[in-house]
Order: sequence, then C-alpha cells, then structure tokens
Amino acid sequence: MARGLDLDLVEVAPQAKPPVCRIMDYGKFKYEEDQKAKEARKKSTNVSVKEVKYRPKIGKGDFDTKTRNVIRFIDEGHKVKVTLQFRGREMAHPELGAKILDEVIEAVGPAAKLDSRSRLEGRAMSMVLSPDKQAQEAMKKAAAAAEKEAAAEAAATGAPADSEGE
Repeated sequence: MARGLDLDLVEVAPQAKPPVCRIMDYGKFKYEEDQKAKEARKKSTNVSVKEVKYRPKIGKGDFDTKTRNVIRFIDEGHKVKVTLQFRGREMAHPELGAKILDEVIEAVGPAAKLDSRSRLEGRAMSMVLSPDKQAQEAMKKAAAAAEKEAAAEAAATGAPADSEGE
C-alpha cells in the first residue's frame, strides 16, 4: 500500500502490542524535524560570562570606559565577572578595591543584580553581576514614557510659540 502511494512505512511505536506503523514521506518528516530543532536552537539564548578587569589605581577615564563595557554586556544579556587585580603593596589596602567594586555596582544601577558578593581570592577580588530582566524592562518603559512626555511637551510649547510669531 505504501509503495503504491510512493511513501514509506515507518514504525512509530515498536514497544506497543501490536507495533504501530504509519504511512508517511520519511524524508519530509526528517526535514521538518530538523527545521523544528534548528528553530528551537535559534530561539535559545547563549549566556556567557564576560570578564572586565580593573586595578586599584585606575584612572577616571579608564574606569568610565570599562564600566560602559560592563553596562553594554549586561544589556546584551551576558553575565559579567568584575575582577580587581592587586599587585605588590596594593594588597595592603583591599578596602580600596572594595570601594572601586562598589562604584561599579552603583554605576551599573538596577539593570544588574549581584550574583556573588566581592571576595578576595589570592591577589584578585571579584564579583559576578547578572542582568535583571524585570528592572531592564521597567527602565525601558520609563524611558519610553519620558520620551513621549518630552515630545508632548515640545508640541504643546511649540504650538503657541508658532502662533505668536505670525
């Protein structure tokens, strides 16, 4: 019967009594399964851990640049490991390192949540930040509302100014 329709006879459930078979185009079936698997892989997100290294005597410009990168990584959905590397006598003042890590947390703001608190491991102090999806959504909504309000205010103030000028 399957040969007459130019299809395949496929055993679907061999453990069943009696075994269950189906008449189908097996090549088409395999192709559709592969497409479903490919689509599922496309929708899944790869969360990787990015690392940003700081130093205790970091300059303001370098700090700002590295912190911008941390914020960018968080916005892209990556976890970020912030590492502070000590050298030589800098080990005598770990509180300076803790202060820098606190400044990073403050600069990133509510967009990220702290996974692991800063701790000293040998000559490095590190912490892990991960994106806080709910806070990021709230920030996007607030930004959109502020933009809409600014546009409405500009339109309201712009209209009387145009009528006065005529």
